Amino acid sequence: MKSSMVTKSVGPLCLIFAANSAVFPAFGANAPMITQPSSSAATFTYADIADLSDSASLVANVRIGNIITLKPEQAGEVPAGYQRVYIEAEVTSLIRGEGGISPTVGYLYDAPLDTRGKLPKLKKSQVILFARPGTRPGQIQLVARDAQIASTPAEVERVRSILSALVSADAPPRIIGLGDAFHVAGTIAGEGETQIFLRTENDDPVSLSIIRRPGQDPRWAVALGEIVDEAARAPVPGSLLWYRLACSLPTTLPTRSVRTLAVQDAEAARADYQFVLQALGQCARNRKTSRP
Repeated sequence: MKSSMVTKSVGPLCLIFAANSAVFPAFGANAPMITQPSSSAATFTYADIADLSDSASLVANVRIGNIITLKPEQAGEVPAGYQRVYIEAEVTSLIRGEGGISPTVGYLYDAPLDTRGKLPKLKKSQVILFARPGTRPGQIQLVARDAQIASTPAEVERVRSILSALVSADAPPRIIGLGDAFHVAGTIAGEGETQIFLRTENDDPVSLSIIRRPGQDPRWAVALGEIVDEAARAPVPGSLLWYRLACSLPTTLPTRSVRTLAVQDAEAARADYQFVLQALGQCARNRKTSRP
């Protein structure tokens, strides 16, 4: 496409954006700011990619074609160290998108500048986009400022794997908080069992169980159902269930969760909850924002 044609098509889009940032909420005034270049996914963790994947209704592998640098009056507010550009890209494969996608897409992108204040070489680059449909045919919106990452076969496979887990029929639900906790002390010192119910976005039952026996290491499991049975296990690190827990659970068991327990039982439940958090480990994120 000739440059004049691209300029003509992007002009109205940028004017709409300048007048109302809600058209492109990922670049709105309240959107999280990224202060480091985001073109490479090499340093992105499982949680980073899961965050982006979970927020995007469209995920596509594309090859960047035309790049138009927006003038200040077109670009709106852009954080220091970035240049807002309009990109047209050829879709080489659709990774996620039930409604399909146009063969060529256009979108706004805040490109991180190099140490000389220059734009990176984006033309002909193969990248993965995490996006949502735009307001016009062929237009998409990135879900975050760093929702364009370098594409490699390994990265495409990682994204596909995470997306497959997200849309699976038995995918664990989003955790939105903690419910009631219960603790039953055993008949001998050091013996006890704690059950902690989690609040989920779709009200599906999820609970944690922690069992302590004298002379044994504590054992814990997560149940995705009403009943805790022998099939319940602790999640595998780097799995979607691990991500839902490690990246969503609060750092302490709130008072309301143990409000019905005796003081000693409440203390035991809190200790067991901390044991679960330590077992899960840190939800490592390298993006400068924990959510898109």
